[in-house]
Amino acid sequence: MLPLKKYDNPNLIVGLKVSDDAAVYRLSQDMAVVQTVDFFPPVVDDPYLYGAIAAANSMSDVYAMGGEVLMGINIVAFPANLPPFILSLILQGGADKMAEVGAVVAGGHTVIDTEPKYGISVTGSIHPDRVFTKGGAKAGDKLYLTKPLGTGLITTAHKRDRVDLQDLKAATDSMTRLNRQASQLLRELGHTFVHACTDITGFGILGHASEMADHSEGVDLVIKAEKLPLLPGARRYAQEGFSPGGAGRNRLFLQEEGAERVKIEPGIELDLETMLFDPQTSGGLFFAIPADKAAEIEHLFEQAGEPLWLVGEVRPGTALVVVE
Repeated sequence: MLPLKKYDNPNLIVGLKVSDDAAVYRLSQDMAVVQTVDFFPPVVDDPYLYGAIAAANSMSDVYAMGGEVLMGINIVAFPANLPPFILSLILQGGADKMAEVGAVVAGGHTVIDTEPKYGISVTGSIHPDRVFTKGGAKAGDKLYLTKPLGTGLITTAHKRDRVDLQDLKAATDSMTRLNRQASQLLRELGHTFVHACTDITGFGILGHASEMADHSEGVDLVIKAEKLPLLPGARRYAQEGFSPGGAGRNRLFLQEEGAERVKIEPGIELDLETMLFDPQTSGGLFFAIPADKAAEIEHLFEQAGEPLWLVGEVRPGTALVVVE
């Protein structure tokens, strides 16, 4: 693969130089835009629900940066032999999810493809001095997660007609729940105390933790495997072998010979280890804050009725994720 020639602009606060969840471009001293895009094939059979999940997933990157969603542009690939009403339901699901926060879908583009794909290019707003980024975790920080893991395993079991419907509902409820309130609570804590933040999606908890470690200076991220929140049935589907292909690719990338990015301590059960590499769709926020702010953030989340789990800590080290 040829190296990509990169261009810069003095108003580009976050761009290709340091990969993050979204790009941030300064418009004025107190206003910047956040821009992101994501799309993927169906993870559920219900077209409307698929559209809503895809929209929530696309919006999540803006919330991971600490911004607010303003508008979106649809990106659609759709087979010519499928009824148009299916596409209408997908688009309605996306539009309704955007409307939950007062945002609007303003247009889009569609191409013919053999498999449906849908997502949204999302534009948001943010103060240029209050941007959350992946880098900046410091030794002594506590690590938190706002949604349980296991969507990849559950949707894979669903594709093979082996999922319990209650487990599937729990997963879809999680995937359609927006990260907006969690992001707002972090802003209430104060952006200077959010040392690093990202959302958990296709690279799984370990992949995104590895990115955070790589982007921070002189630290290891230590994740407590037994503290990770899991969706109902997720461990059972791992035991039954419903691991998606993306989990294997995540493992290969993170543990490839000579460039190991993750160290897994002995004694972790195999099904739980599988969960660590499971690619998530519309997962939660994962963030690092100072230990002396832990009680405050836990109180804020509890008062708001927003889920939150303490899943690890940051230690001095060499940009490695350690699982205990």
